[in-house]
Amino acid sequence: MAEIATQTDQSNKALLDKEGKYLTFALGPEEYGLEILKVREIIGIMDIAEVPRTPDFVKGVINLRGKVIPVIDLRLKFQMETIEQTEETCIIVVDVDGVEMGIIVDKVSEVLDIAGEEIEEPPSFGANVDTDFILGMGKAQERVTILLDIGKVLSSMEVAELQAVAQEDSETEE
Repeated sequence: MAEIATQTDQSNKALLDKEGKYLTFALGPEEYGLEILKVREIIGIMDIAEVPRTPDFVKGVINLRGKVIPVIDLRLKFQMETIEQTEETCIIVVDVDGVEMGIIVDKVSEVLDIAGEEIEEPPSFGANVDTDFILGMGKAQERVTILLDIGKVLSSMEVAELQAVAQEDSETEE
């Protein structure tokens, strides 16, 4: 019994560690959140140069003030239906393990300060469904926000591939 209490205390502590500020954004009707410290900036949609032989979710690269940044479409990565871009569509530039990349989202909502006690463990969908990229489920302001671990949305291999794409493209521009 004490073992179960210790496990519960540890999981509650882990969720308390996740409290903080999250930039929230929408993909369709769902709201997601990213740790604000991972966000570098938010920019409007701009020309994206396509890069051949990359996964479908990799839209290409952008030139952001002289720096080549790979851009992924989070809808495609999450296997969601693609939609027409609107004036609210934007790119969130994030830092993933020292690699800057852009993620295309339908719209940015707001920055929420979510307390640890308002964050629950991600639901379990069984062994065949990977939810490692979900930090938790934030329950703030009477709604549920899926809190993402942006470092786990892409595998380390995919991050390395995106870094290589950005380097190749910046070398061809020189």
